[in-house]
Amino acid sequence: MSAPLIKHGAPDADAMHVPVLIIGAGACGLTAALRLASAGIDTVLIERDATPSGSTALSSGFIPAAGSAVQRTAGIDDDAARFAADIQAKAHGTAAPHLVAAYTGAAAPAMDLLARHGLAFEVLDGFLYPGHHARRMHALPERTGQALVAALERAATSAGAMLLTRALARELWVGEDGRITAVGCERPDGSVEVIGCDVLILACNGFGGNAAMVAEHLPAMRDAVYGGHVGNDGSAIGWGMQLGARLADLGGYQGHGSWATPQGALISWAVMMDGGVQINADGLRFHDETHGYSEAAVHVLAQPGGVAWNVFDDRTLALARGFPDFVAAEEGHALKTCAGLPELAALIGCAADTLRQTLQAVSPDADDIHGRRFERGLQAPYHAVKVTGALFHTQGGLDIDAQCRVLDRDGQALPNLLAAGGAARGVSGNEVSGYLSGNGLLSAVAGGYIAAATAAATLGQTLSREF
Repeated sequence: MSAPLIKHGAPDADAMHVPVLIIGAGACGLTAALRLASAGIDTVLIERDATPSGSTALSSGFIPAAGSAVQRTAGIDDDAARFAADIQAKAHGTAAPHLVAAYTGAAAPAMDLLARHGLAFEVLDGFLYPGHHARRMHALPERTGQALVAALERAATSAGAMLLTRALARELWVGEDGRITAVGCERPDGSVEVIGCDVLILACNGFGGNAAMVAEHLPAMRDAVYGGHVGNDGSAIGWGMQLGARLADLGGYQGHGSWATPQGALISWAVMMDGGVQINADGLRFHDETHGYSEAAVHVLAQPGGVAWNVFDDRTLALARGFPDFVAAEEGHALKTCAGLPELAALIGCAADTLRQTLQAVSPDADDIHGRRFERGLQAPYHAVKVTGALFHTQGGLDIDAQCRVLDRDGQALPNLLAAGGAARGVSGNEVSGYLSGNGLLSAVAGGYIAAATAAATLGQTLSREF
């Protein structure tokens, strides 16, 4: 990528000027823009792509929240404190406490805000994602990240937010007092459009698409498939470093141990949580699949050839077909069906006797060497998908306070620069196993919701929970 630029001073007087400028129209930026625009605050979103997508569109679109109206209607007993405890348990107590409290507290009102603007969420039923002790994953009926982005875009622009697409943020303008005064955007014809602002929210990116930064900060993912968006080039971190910002949790990231190969498609971890297992080329299981799909990426990459097979039965196949990503992978011939154990062993390329012993141990009566407790065994016919480990997005970035204000190296807030989502540190601690399912969209949606209130306060306005 080209190095992100810092320019000093203020743009020309005839440059466009808005109270709040947001770089990035993913879940974070669109949530912030929706809240601000709903309160009558002029807001412009700068988006590099022709249509908003980013990490959100590549996700499953499931947002965790505790205490939302949708969750209460479903009769689910849950609250922010229990959600926060699950986050910290997964991160072994290393997630930033102030952000865990802020995000779990803001998630439910953020979901209620989105629901008031026409996003018809439902709570996923039938299974729990690893580390969650309540059903709190909110999904649109389509169950895709693309549908989530599209719905957020409709809501934000309908509320009055202005979306400027095909605008790649290249430069930040900074005044003598350290305040951001403008952003320079590169347009398709190579020209640079400068937009002045009173407050800037960085909702743009992590660094998963920057090979050099991945090699430096995430060496285990150096050779992994990258399943994220090309826009995650680390430019937010580059700007922050030039502005004297502090960085945090750069070793945290979301991996995924269920990336279909060679199709390049996400296979939902619901397959594992419903009783499926991962088997390597030697016909052996190699970890407790219920610990989480993020650290599973590292486990899978450590197997012969860096691959494994997701193996499951008819019951789980019926569940999996409720996820559009799985359906697309099946249409791409990722799914293989084997009548019995000999056929499955031939598919994997392992000894049938070894595989037989492995599958016999998948039983409620077995003492699993990896510590997993099975509710049932697997029944033929067997279904299998060849997978590898992938890097999806990073969880570290600019250090922020509970109001999403970017902090300098002394821990003081920069005057009018905010960050959330992929641009900022998240709530997963500083390594892969700290990622609790949904932490990425939690940081995006709850962070965008909070950043909007902070932006309004910087302008001298107060946002109620209705906005």
